[in-house]
Amino acid sequence: MGNRAKTVMFQGTSSNVGKSVLAAAFCRIFYQDGYKVAPFKAQNMALNSFVTKDGGEMGRAQVVQAQAAGIEPEVVMNPVLLKPTGNSCSQVIVLGKPVGNLSAQEYHLKYNTTALDVVQNSLERLSRENEIVVIEGAGSPAEVNLKDRDIVNMRVAKLADAPVLLVADIDRGGALASVVGTLELLYSDERPYVKGIVINKFRGDIKLLQPALDFLEEKTGVPVLGVVPYYTDFSIPEEDSVVLEEKQNLGATGAEKLDIAVLSIPRISNFTDFDPLAAEADVNLRYVQDAAGLGKPDLIILPGSKNTSEDLVFLWETGLAREVIRLAGAGTAVMGICGGYQMLGRMIHDPDQTESDRGSVAGLGLLDIETTFLAEKVTLQVKGRVYGQGFCLDLCPAEELEGYEIHMGRTELGQVSPALVLRRGDEEHLDGAVSGRVMGTYLHGIYDNDPFRHHLLTWLWQLQGKAERPVQGGYSARGEREKAFNRLADLVRSSLDMEKVRKIMGVS
Repeated sequence: MGNRAKTVMFQGTSSNVGKSVLAAAFCRIFYQDGYKVAPFKAQNMALNSFVTKDGGEMGRAQVVQAQAAGIEPEVVMNPVLLKPTGNSCSQVIVLGKPVGNLSAQEYHLKYNTTALDVVQNSLERLSRENEIVVIEGAGSPAEVNLKDRDIVNMRVAKLADAPVLLVADIDRGGALASVVGTLELLYSDERPYVKGIVINKFRGDIKLLQPALDFLEEKTGVPVLGVVPYYTDFSIPEEDSVVLEEKQNLGATGAEKLDIAVLSIPRISNFTDFDPLAAEADVNLRYVQDAAGLGKPDLIILPGSKNTSEDLVFLWETGLAREVIRLAGAGTAVMGICGGYQMLGRMIHDPDQTESDRGSVAGLGLLDIETTFLAEKVTLQVKGRVYGQGFCLDLCPAEELEGYEIHMGRTELGQVSPALVLRRGDEEHLDGAVSGRVMGTYLHGIYDNDPFRHHLLTWLWQLQGKAERPVQGGYSARGEREKAFNRLADLVRSSLDMEKVRKIMGVS
């Protein structure tokens, strides 16, 4: 490829072994060491995405890795993004823009290898503009049914001439067999790219593990570069809603905690919107799938969706819609983000079957709005301010907000006030709607704005009769993120033989 940058690539014995976190750690380590470093993942499948400054859509894992590297995220860091829409179908996004919806079979058999030029050009550009590129694979390189059409693992390692560090999750068990089996299943021209093994998520006394590490090196001929302890103080935004299965109705509310319930709809997207709320000391945030589990929370949040019409039908069929309507009528605060905002309205129309074959679906009717889906997708970073009154907005009239929009619908307001004014460049437009204790907005990332989040929680406490929050200071999303990057870098530096890693990479 004639690349200028030095490279290193993380591949795994399976999904969820910690590749994304380790890639973020390396981005921060090399950034701390003074290098110009960038992340890269050729293809992502993710329900959570981000909008770049130029309006492109990309996976959030590479956004976090870019932040760890101290640079602005760009779509070339994740040139192909697949956003599942349900029924084994995904929206395919190339260099930040949607190119259509394809079934899994159509994508793997007919489309994905046609994106190789885009992948190669993106990688070459990053290599020209940076000194180090940290590359992440997907799943396992040993999935024999996918290897011939792979555009994210060993084919990328060859394009980049990148040494591969093979990561195994020892916490889930079978790590040694996974490493040996993965190496055995690689093609003869692939195995030489694997230059090191990383054991991740270890709990216990490493002295007891040493015989296993010696066995691995003797059996495979590949050095074990280190063992990273099980670590919970840092996480990459989850790509898959499977993680939410672990969060259903978790935690007990106490006298000093607000109970916030997020409706866990089947096609939930951008649920990382709620991570800043979950991080607050006075919040118990839980995900709810049925009416029986909803209880009587202080705030109900309807999240974004990759198929709003179908998820709205889910709310009606499970009884969640009726329960939310009942609780809202009794004074419970309700907020919708993007697709969740659309669901709060009277009707959703999809005349061109943009998302589903349902023409129109009745909404919850908590806001006097109607939404019609359009083929054109809005993807923009925006800034703005509060416009309407009601909900918590009376507490924060002068606040500057920032976030991003990802939606395909146009929403028309009836007898209801807009919630925000958002700026796209030099143009301003009204966004969302607010009525009493119900609010909706298209603004993803609204809870990342520390003052807005603080005022929202203060308002919820006021509804309980308390003038102030029981915790002072609160959580700073950006400040804590920087601290977390540095803690992660320190942990990985002390766990891996970084001198050997640098030698493998050819970095002085």
